[in-house]
Amino acid sequence: MEMLKGLLDTLLLTARDVIPIAVILFGFQLGVLKRPIANWHKVVLGFFYVIIGLTLFLVGLELALFPIGETMAEQLTSIEFIHPNLGPGEAIIWQDYLWVYIFAAAIGFSTTIAEPSLIAVAIKANEVSAGAIGVQGLRISVAIGVSFGIALGCFRIVVGDPIHYYIMAGYIIVVIQTFYAPKMIIPLAYDSGGVTTSTVTVPLVAALGLGLATNVEGRNPLIDGFGLIAFASLFPMISVMGYAQIVELLDKRHSVKE
Repeated sequence: MEMLKGLLDTLLLTARDVIPIAVILFGFQLGVLKRPIANWHKVVLGFFYVIIGLTLFLVGLELALFPIGETMAEQLTSIEFIHPNLGPGEAIIWQDYLWVYIFAAAIGFSTTIAEPSLIAVAIKANEVSAGAIGVQGLRISVAIGVSFGIALGCFRIVVGDPIHYYIMAGYIIVVIQTFYAPKMIIPLAYDSGGVTTSTVTVPLVAALGLGLATNVEGRNPLIDGFGLIAFASLFPMISVMGYAQIVELLDKRHSVKE
């Protein structure tokens, strides 16, 4: 009964969020543009599918991914796992958190690949570019950027460096890449940072950062635990433009050989 109640509550909340979007779209179509809705029954059915799909998706995250992510974060960052034989006077160094970095990279890659917003952007980019931008290539390049960014963010929490140094260095790289990357990919690369901070990635990454900051001695969860999402937004821009630069370089070499 509790599960059914939670499912119903999520359904009502999802409908509350989706219905205003439908009202705005239909209102502008009928009231401003004054044109009928083509295949309106299919559009209404599509909105119904969206509400049902989002409801099941959110309930699945709540029941499965979130608890596992929080448990993994707590276990991987506990002193008993990192250094079970820690003697008196010994200190934990950043190399002892190797499995934390690996888990952060893996969870960043996997959640980004499964991100619905990234899939939608990749499909539209492929359609608009007439196949020049591959769906899988874009998704994988963004996932690699998020993977590296979250692992680097966990390293920052462990060593205690100020976050703004990393952010400034990252945006300097982005500005430099902007001058040399193909013009077609630059707007898409800038958008790729935003699509990664959505339903799947944010809760799991935030749980990892808070768990790590809580268990690392001398770290403040409020000051050090947050900020991983900034890394997840920044580094996809670098990886997508780098991916486009590599593809462009390989194409030039292939043309020269021919």
